[in-house]
This record gives sequence, C-alpha cells and structure tokens, in this order.
Amino acid sequence: MLAEPELKGVQTPRLFTAPPVFQSSAAQEAVELAAMAGLDLFPWQQHVLDIGMRERADGKWSAFECCVNVPRQNGKGGIIEARELAGLYLLKEHLIVHSAHEFKTSRVAFQRIHSLIMGTPDLRKRVKRVLNNTTETSITLVTGQSLQFIARSGGSGRGWTGDLNILDEAMSLGDDAMGALMPTMSAVPNPQLWYLGSAGIGAPSVQLGRLRRRAQAAVEDGEPDPSLAYFEWSVDPHVDECRAGCTDHDGADDPAAWAKANPSLGYLIGHEFVRNERASLGTGGIFERERLGVGSYPSDEADTWQVIGEDAWRALVDGESRASDPVVFAIDVTPERSHASICVAGRNGEAVHVEVIYNQPGTDWVTKKARELTKKWSPRCWVMDPGSPAGSLIGELTEALKVDPDDTAEEPKLLAPIVQTKTRDVVQAVGQFYDAVAAGRIVHRDDPPLATALAGARKRDLGEAWAWARRGVGVDITPLVGVTQARWGLFVDIEEPEEEVEPWAEFG
Repeated sequence: MLAEPELKGVQTPRLFTAPPVFQSSAAQEAVELAAMAGLDLFPWQQHVLDIGMRERADGKWSAFECCVNVPRQNGKGGIIEARELAGLYLLKEHLIVHSAHEFKTSRVAFQRIHSLIMGTPDLRKRVKRVLNNTTETSITLVTGQSLQFIARSGGSGRGWTGDLNILDEAMSLGDDAMGALMPTMSAVPNPQLWYLGSAGIGAPSVQLGRLRRRAQAAVEDGEPDPSLAYFEWSVDPHVDECRAGCTDHDGADDPAAWAKANPSLGYLIGHEFVRNERASLGTGGIFERERLGVGSYPSDEADTWQVIGEDAWRALVDGESRASDPVVFAIDVTPERSHASICVAGRNGEAVHVEVIYNQPGTDWVTKKARELTKKWSPRCWVMDPGSPAGSLIGELTEALKVDPDDTAEEPKLLAPIVQTKTRDVVQAVGQFYDAVAAGRIVHRDDPPLATALAGARKRDLGEAWAWARRGVGVDITPLVGVTQARWGLFVDIEEPEEEVEPWAEFG
C-alpha cells in the first residue's frame, strides 16, 4: 500500500485582515524582479506581497502597516528581500530602513540581499556604493535610492526620513523603538511599515500585541482594519478542558496543525524535522510557540483590569492581614514553565486572606519549598490542577510530602493531603473567588505579582462559565490561579484515599 502524501503548508493565514479599498497591486512586478535575482517565492509569500503592495486610486498604499506573524524558518526573509528590491529598483523609494532587535540579524539580512543584487548583473551595475563597516551598513544606487541596516534602540532611528521601514524580529519591538522610528515617516508622502516576526514572547512583544489585537477586533467585528494588513499563521491550541476527540482546537502532535501554522511545511521545512523537534522540545510550550505560533502578548494599559477592577481590588488591601489556621497552599506553573508560584489562603475573621508566598523563575525549587512550608505550617491540604502545567509536579510533590519512613511503617503517609481539581472545581474556584472579591470577603497585602496578574487577567469561556485564561494574556497569572485555588481548598471536602484492594490474581 502506498503511503499517503505528507501535508503541505497551508498558504493562507489563520488570522487575517486587510484594508478593503484598493485599485491595483505592485506585487507582480516585485515577484518578477525577485525571480530575476534568483529568489523564487512560494505562493504564500506572493500572497502577502500582493495584499501588502496594494495601491489606492490616488497612488498611495492601501495598507500603511503590514505585519507578518509566522513561525521561524518559514521564509519571511524572502518577503523582506522582495519588498526591498522592489523599493530600490521599481518604486524609487528614496530611503529604506531595515532594523532588527540585534545588529547581527540586520547584518545577516544585509548579506542576503547584497548577494542577490551583486549576483544579478542588471542590478549590480546600478549600485553606486556598498558600505559594511562599524559605522554604517548600506547599499546605495546611482539614482540615489538607499537601503540602510540598523539595530533598534531608543535613538538609532531618529533623523532617518524613511519611505519604507522594515522592522524584523517584530516580537521584540517596544515603545522606545517605535517612538524612535515612527516619526521618521511623518513627512514622507507615501510611507509604509512592514513588521515581520514570530509568535509573541510576552512583555517584549508590545507593538506586535497591539497589531494583533487590531486584527482580532477586525475579524470579530466583521470590519477590515482601514490601514493594517495582518497575516498570522498559527493554531488554536487545545485547552485543559477539551474532551477527547475535540475538533474545535488543534493538537501539537497533529500534522494538520503543523501545516496550518507553517506555510512552508513540505517546501523548506520537512515533516521529519518537525517530528524530531516536537520530541526534543517536549510539552513545556516551547514547541507550541516556536513551531505552532502560539504566542504570549502583553496588554495595553487601557486593556488592563478587565475582569476585576483595580479600585475594587485595592479596596481590599490590609497591610497587617495574616492567615490563621487552617491554611491551604496551592501551586501553579506558567504554560512555558518559565515561572511558578506557591500561594496560601487562610481565614481572617469573616474574610479569607490570600497571599503569594513564592513567585520565582523555573520549577526546580517548588517541591523543596513545599516540604519546608508543610513542616512549618501543617496545612489543611495542597491544591493542584492535574490538567495544568503544574500537573507534572504532582508526583514529585507527593514524594516531597511523605513522612520520613521508620522501621515499622508499611506505607509512608503524607504530611498533608494533595487535592487534585477537576474541571468543575476550576470553574467553581474562579466563580467563588470573583464573588468573594465583589462581596469584600477577600483581604490581601497588595502583593505586586498578584496585582500584575489581575491587571492582565482575561476570561476563558468554559461552556456557560469561565476560568482564568492562561495563554495570550502577556503576564504571569500563576499568582492569581494559585490564590484562587488555595481559597477554594479552604472549603472543599477532603476525601480519604480509598484502600487499595489486592487483585484476585494474587490469590490464584
């Protein structure tokens, strides 16, 4: 039997918006010029150029900003090179500024397009000067057009009046860089910005997060953004509550998901490599970010405190508050396993005191601290969600909480029980926490990690209810998840473990 052919990458983006008003596109000439220089573009690259280089009836660009968000090694560099060649040789854009987060990335981009130009006689003969030294890296034509390569910083782009700005490594693009680069285009008659990068990496992805929210709003409202062309290849990943066989979300082990997020799968990227990459990167969220485009994006200040208002939360601050016995501890871990939190809840009169005990990088410290806290405070229980990133620590925590064995013990007991939540428990815990805040039955000491988590918190719909969203919020919400679970643990019935019955085979 012949094996089924492996899937090719999907050529159209999952998340897309573009201005609806245009008359024509300059992309065909750009594609042909690139081919003349030896750069043959894939259909998805041509698609991006076709939309990004659309022109209105007045000759101005339909899209002032174009953003390509695609996993690494798919060939976004080909789009950059084709657009820059067109700007230099076809569109007569006087100054093109190519910037990257690090200068070594800009230098690699310079070397690529320099090779294309110098390897094509018709293009090479129009070059007046090439500079590649410690003070300037650029290509200038005899007709005056110039392509400059820089690294981004607070002042590196000031004074450069660019017709076109290429912002590579857009996932590391913040307010300082935008403040330096955006004004350079204010006096240009027909400017354009191109952002190219991969999935958001949290706090550094400020501008990429803004662009993505605009695209999402355009799709949700059914009204295209009037000045933004946004292309994102990514998946909609499974969540903890997905049932077996869920078809509404994408699995990390599914080749169809790989194809959805990687338009160059089967062209530049091989299936075998992705399988090996998946095995190597494991389940910590890195594969999902780097290969499936599942990013983390920060929120604007205007978008913060959307679930619980800042005034409502600050009104519950009590700097002298303490938790009284019995106390409950909870553990939570970020999807990418970069941080973990240990939180506590305990009675304080009619209210419940919640507090972040530890919020630290990594996870290797968690179980050691858990044992120390347990021996010191004798908690009612520990609460953990087995379906969350913290679930992988349950076995390790169980070992850490075992009573020191003695000669007479047949089976070591735990210093404190570990309560593992189910989906309905997660929903109940979040609802109870929200209601307790609204009723003033929570007190806290204004822990900064908890305030940050609440400021960036978002809801994740679960049928008719909701839980805290783990992905796409741009902040570490483990302190919030931890105190929510710990408070729930104060009121839950703790079931005694059932006695194991030896199998009948033992008596055969």
